[in-house]
Amino acid sequence: MKRKALITMLFIPMMGMSAQGLDLKDITDGQYYAEGISVLEASKDGESYTQLSDDGRRIIRYSFKTGKETETLFDVLIATGAKLEAVEGYIMSPDGKRILIQTNTNSIYRHSFTADYYIYTVANKKLVPLSKNGAQQTPLFSPDGTMIAFVRNNNIFLIKLLYDNAESQVTKDGKKNEVINGIPDWVNEEEFTNDRAMVFSADSKQLVWVRYDEKAVKEYSMPIYKGLSPEREENTEYPGAYTYKYPVAGADNAKCSVWSFDIASRQTRQMQVPVDADGYIPRIKTTKDAAKVLVFTLNRYQDCLRVYMMNPLSTVCQLLIEDKTPKYVKEECLEQFVVTDKYMLLPSERDGWMHLYLYNLNGQLLRQVEQGDYEVSEVYGVDDQTGDVYYASHQYGPADQRVFVAQANGKKTCLTDKAGWSSAVFSSNYKYFIHTWSNLNTPPVITLCGAGGKAITTVTDNKDLKDKLAKESLGTKEFFTFTTSEGVKLNGWMVKPANFNASKRYPVIMYQYSGPGSQQVKDSWGIGMNGQGAILEQYLCQQGFLCVCVDGRGTGGRGADFEKCTYLHLGELEARDQVETALWLGKQSYVDKDRIAIWGWSYGGFNTLMSMSEGRPVFCAGVAIAPVTSWRFYDSIYTERYMRTPKENPSGYDQNPISRANQLHGALLLCHGSADDNVHLRNTAEYTEALVQADKDFSQLVYTNRNHSIRGGNTRNHLFRQCVNFFIEKVKK
Repeated sequence: MKRKALITMLFIPMMGMSAQGLDLKDITDGQYYAEGISVLEASKDGESYTQLSDDGRRIIRYSFKTGKETETLFDVLIATGAKLEAVEGYIMSPDGKRILIQTNTNSIYRHSFTADYYIYTVANKKLVPLSKNGAQQTPLFSPDGTMIAFVRNNNIFLIKLLYDNAESQVTKDGKKNEVINGIPDWVNEEEFTNDRAMVFSADSKQLVWVRYDEKAVKEYSMPIYKGLSPEREENTEYPGAYTYKYPVAGADNAKCSVWSFDIASRQTRQMQVPVDADGYIPRIKTTKDAAKVLVFTLNRYQDCLRVYMMNPLSTVCQLLIEDKTPKYVKEECLEQFVVTDKYMLLPSERDGWMHLYLYNLNGQLLRQVEQGDYEVSEVYGVDDQTGDVYYASHQYGPADQRVFVAQANGKKTCLTDKAGWSSAVFSSNYKYFIHTWSNLNTPPVITLCGAGGKAITTVTDNKDLKDKLAKESLGTKEFFTFTTSEGVKLNGWMVKPANFNASKRYPVIMYQYSGPGSQQVKDSWGIGMNGQGAILEQYLCQQGFLCVCVDGRGTGGRGADFEKCTYLHLGELEARDQVETALWLGKQSYVDKDRIAIWGWSYGGFNTLMSMSEGRPVFCAGVAIAPVTSWRFYDSIYTERYMRTPKENPSGYDQNPISRANQLHGALLLCHGSADDNVHLRNTAEYTEALVQADKDFSQLVYTNRNHSIRGGNTRNHLFRQCVNFFIEKVKK
């Protein structure tokens, strides 16, 4: 998709092995994470890439040809001027002469953050603040490398590097909870996977951005306590509050418009974008032509994507592409859209499967890149020189992902033949790529490959992790399939204890997520509730459980019909399939049908509750972490994509855990963060009230000041320990 990729570096401290088996705190502390590659960016020369050093002190250039270090571009010990301890991220200028150094990062929501940025000039090794007037968001170099735009307090600012880093303010109407310029509001960021909404024109003369007027959007407020890790001393005497705009399903959204700023004349213009009054502008992208900026629009139903060519001077917009997809357009069609100097590459489900369509910059469809009864899962880009397209797909099955090149002449080649789960980071000229491969039983192996897929050198094979795991008493992981009573074939994986005895009847814990388009059943190391090769499931197996995961209807990798069959009725088929899984398991000779539990997080928490109240009492216990309990409480973009509005689909919205509270069967533990900005604590609060009035017993944990991830300090360790102890008490008995 993008020639720039971010891969998190995960270290594996080699701890002494415990004779008592796996340690839960080691698991939650990430002691079993696989080694990866940190902050990698392919350079424009096509022959090198840059990477942050393990200690965060250097930015290093490596050769794609050899995988070896060739030079140090930045070193905190050598840089003059401002002094830093470490680097948390960086952005290279288009000409490579400057680097924006990111420090003091403070997260806002899932993608957004503020940070203090510094401008580093490679030639003289001088480091100076980008701005002395407060932290910045989403800084962006102009194409000619002479300017940097950024957002502060909902307004756009411009730094002119050739004028002694002079700072000027582009917009002045930005105001918290009213108007946002250049960055999306909460719901657009969360559901369109985007934290920037501004671009420069190709000639660096115009700045173009999306403006969000959210004055009509209703506010949601959460109490913030003093807490610990971190401790908020300002709330010592009284709790504080965090208030932000959160549009629930059917409510008013922010009104979107597109504007341009002529840097020389300082003239601001509103673009004539044909967007519905309640529609979305989820992306803008620049092209090589200064008179052409691409603007993407979606109607509120999200079943019609339009791509316009917009002239930032004349303000005129011309329709280039219209993609109407039955039921809804997936967010991945936006996230993985590629524009190059010659082409536009659009992922689309127009034929019932996610495939790629290549257009020229005038909006003319040149060809469908590939086709078949399989899904394209990742898009890496288009080679302008050859017209070849690079991507990953499930051509060999939904649990298998491999990397391909589709040539302009119609020939298609698999670059990663090995079964399992492959992904790639390509050089800018597509002569090389960094290949990450794993499977169900093998930690990631990272190799540097030539264009044809032949390995040049191994970056890491995670031998230390494999040796560490070999000393543990781990169970076996295996795939299985079965057919439900409704004739639906479902895929799953199972972790059996190391001392598995087929003549014994085991208690079972079923993990699932089940959300639209999601996949948990993959031939990949990253499976499981806490990842790390299903290490948490291995821990549960050591406590005497058998662990299972099944992807039911609505999940991804199997085409639009399988995925979108849950449209307008979220939770009904998903819950039915988890119940069918429990019924199938109960027929296996090695399973105790009376001791089957289910758990999940977020959508998985929602479907845990739906499954436990489906009507067939197959689950003796369940744990729902940060669950949605009514789609009337969740955000507009996500919910309406699959359910339309409550007014249009009341019966669909009425089928939820709250309405089913009196049908709940089995012991229940609910866990939620008090400062969850995504799935509000309101969901659990309203659901527990329904349980009380239905005279249903339950247990509940609320984690102070924690967001949707429920982590920080010792929190994650505590959370999972409570879940494990609950299962031991209620299921293992």
